[in-house]
Amino acid sequence: MSRATLLINGRRVYNDRLVKSEVLIVNGKIKEIGEHVHEPGDAERIDLNNNLITPGLIDVHVHLREPGYINKETIATGSKAAAHGGFTTIAAMANLNPTCDTPEKFKEQVNRNEKAGLVKILQYSPVTVDRAGKQPVNIVDQYQAGARLFSDDGAGIQDAGVVYQAMQQLAKVNAPLCDHAQDNQLAQNGVINDGAAIAQKLSLPGMPAISETAQIARNLVIAQATGAHYHVCHVSTKESIDLIRYAKQQGINVTCEVTPHHLLLADADIKEDDAEFKMNPPLRRRVDQQACLVGLLDGTIDCIATDHAPHTDAEKQQGFLNSPNGIVGSETAFALLYTHFVKTGIFTLAQLIDWLTAKPQAVFNLENAGLLKVGDPADIAVFDIDHQDIIRPEQFFSKGHNTPFVGDQVYGMTKKTFVDGKLVYTED
Repeated sequence: MSRATLLINGRRVYNDRLVKSEVLIVNGKIKEIGEHVHEPGDAERIDLNNNLITPGLIDVHVHLREPGYINKETIATGSKAAAHGGFTTIAAMANLNPTCDTPEKFKEQVNRNEKAGLVKILQYSPVTVDRAGKQPVNIVDQYQAGARLFSDDGAGIQDAGVVYQAMQQLAKVNAPLCDHAQDNQLAQNGVINDGAAIAQKLSLPGMPAISETAQIARNLVIAQATGAHYHVCHVSTKESIDLIRYAKQQGINVTCEVTPHHLLLADADIKEDDAEFKMNPPLRRRVDQQACLVGLLDGTIDCIATDHAPHTDAEKQQGFLNSPNGIVGSETAFALLYTHFVKTGIFTLAQLIDWLTAKPQAVFNLENAGLLKVGDPADIAVFDIDHQDIIRPEQFFSKGHNTPFVGDQVYGMTKKTFVDGKLVYTED
């Protein structure tokens, strides 16, 4: 027996315009989209109250913390947070304890994700055994176990030989190495962007931009030699973006992502020793922030990813020197980006939606994520772009409240989220 749901009174972007739209969902897939669609007699009707309909958002960079760090987040809370932000597909990093560096452990992690997850969860395999950077995992075995994304995120791989061996294997299975680009010797144990204005004012050790750029330069050369797909996570410096732009012109198979916080903030926004502003890579200069915007608009940067990194309140109250890196982003990304860039005319709404849906799908060849087309999985997000709201951590589903955007007034908060036609989040 077919199961039908009819979404009525919505709006979607079509030919760069907002148009009235209805969506008919049958058995978890989109059956019809249009201003008026055929309505089966047994369909459940859901009124969207003139809100924006988009494909379910895709986030290729989150940290779910389970197993090993469930005081910070769990698969259940992290996936609920994703649904609350309009994300229907997320990719979870492998910095877990134990990490999933064998086929058996990878399959166990996938089973955990499927059992507890509210949205579709793609699991990263680590690139190296125990994410120690010393020896590549068996890439082919991990691939046969279902791994399609590989990253040691949270730690840059210091040994060039290890990167070369891993990329040789990854090229054979056409899977990407997704890199936290950081040369630890050049990073100098920095906790904030290196610079006279902020780091010296707060008497904090700075992390030079070259620590990111040098690692990217090295790995681009290795990617060129091996033919592997090299993806740079959370790119943050002008020089890095310039390198990636040039590498793309030379035909190197490189892609990259940028976070909302590197688009929205710079180190000049840090006024005191407040670890809600501590992340890695750190917030950079205004010129780097502007380069991120330019790189996104000219296509050098392929997509936006949150790097959702929950920590406990107590952990983030220890100042820059002692607090862990990272902020949460799943529940605030769309609203912040819509408010600061679409409403101000810097991005079009169509561009923002593409960077959060079609572009990450294309970069990673994701087969089971919908793009709001007939026949696609009914992965759908609904946002209120007409009314203002306030970012309140007490409304988060994530265990983490660590964000510098608390109290910001925004447009574009999520009203409903559907995964395979199932309503997994509603404001009610």
